[in-house]
Amino acid sequence: MSEYLWIRNGRVIDPANGRDGAGDVFVRDGVFVEDLSDAERAAATVFDAQGLVVCPGLVDIHVHLRDPGQTHKECIKTGSRAAAAGGFTSIVCMPNTSPWADNAGTIQRIKDTAEAQSCVNVYPTGCLTMGGEGKALAPMGSLFRAGVVAVTDDGRCVQNNGIMRRAVEYAHMFGLPVMDHCQDSDITEGGVMNEGHWSLRLGLAGWPNAGEDLIVSRNIILSKYTGAHIHMQHLSSAHSVEMLRRAKADGINVSAEATPHHIFFTDEALRNYDSNLKMNPPLRTEADRQAIIAGLLDGTIDCIGTDHAPHTSDEKDKELDAAPFGIIGMETALAVCLEVLVHSGLCSLSKLVDLMSRKGAGIVRLKKGTMDIGREADICVFDPDEPWQVKPPFQSRSSNCPWTGMTLRGRVHRTYVKGALVWDVENPPAPVIEQ
Repeated sequence: MSEYLWIRNGRVIDPANGRDGAGDVFVRDGVFVEDLSDAERAAATVFDAQGLVVCPGLVDIHVHLRDPGQTHKECIKTGSRAAAAGGFTSIVCMPNTSPWADNAGTIQRIKDTAEAQSCVNVYPTGCLTMGGEGKALAPMGSLFRAGVVAVTDDGRCVQNNGIMRRAVEYAHMFGLPVMDHCQDSDITEGGVMNEGHWSLRLGLAGWPNAGEDLIVSRNIILSKYTGAHIHMQHLSSAHSVEMLRRAKADGINVSAEATPHHIFFTDEALRNYDSNLKMNPPLRTEADRQAIIAGLLDGTIDCIGTDHAPHTSDEKDKELDAAPFGIIGMETALAVCLEVLVHSGLCSLSKLVDLMSRKGAGIVRLKKGTMDIGREADICVFDPDEPWQVKPPFQSRSSNCPWTGMTLRGRVHRTYVKGALVWDVENPPAPVIEQ
């Protein structure tokens, strides 16, 4: 591979630097440079991006790679390939693995595996409490020194407010954001889908918005009390969005993300009992969906994260009550968000790129999501209008995708990490099918 890269004739979008227009991008030794010399241009690998968007590599701060311990669903190799296929160059993996990532040894194992197998940048998170059980605090000092970018018990939520207070105070000492899966387990116990018209009509146990709202309000109070940065994962409730809006107006140190599926689907999508639409938190009403979109547009919700959660076909091919929560989402995220936000005229392409790159990176303090001169050259090249049909096999090892069979617009053509090509739609790697 040449040590020089020249991407020509694309529409370059770099929100951090106010750039949106036709131009070229130059890379030398894996970092962005202003230009290349004539000799370097002659030696460069050249890609003509005519008709394509060239932007910073996308950043996903909410990914389940299932490694260690659940590699029959996903592994770091397949998860990173799915990321690259979706235009993501940096992903933050959750700690609810087997065993849970609640110690420095497990974090080091994840980092070593990523170094050996991943084609994108992988950043681990550590547990908030030991084993994600919500009882005893995880050793955040050693997790911080091991290199985690945040702490979370994602997949579970600390129910004891006293323990949560101590946990966020402890994390705050090390400057670590706390990422919280906001769910009051007493209220949501047994719930399968959003509580409302469709749960009643389908005869399924309901999961009320209050299960999220109570914890969001708790976290806002704790953030105000301690000064700790608490990040609300996958918001789904209109009332939660409004509480967050007021908290931010008051200067409280909170942030949040939304998922592509919560801005695309509503609970009506479950009318055929498709388990690939069963997720946590559940799909909500049209009013909730619109509130999430409004939150993204006005900055109440900071970024988009996929909550990529692979499960095998055997696990998902069950009645809705018995199937696990979760879907895969990295390979479809850009197209879904383009459909909902850009093609509908709700926001500019530049704003969407920002929501899917720099804004997420900022939550966990990564120097990613920009094309600043001297930064590592992580790049996504895509056609925002190209239609394609979603169908397996996916680059992810699992195929629990609710968009299967749909035609979406917006396709990633190339993904570069540190100037190296890691995804080419014309020459994709052979998928690793689930075993």
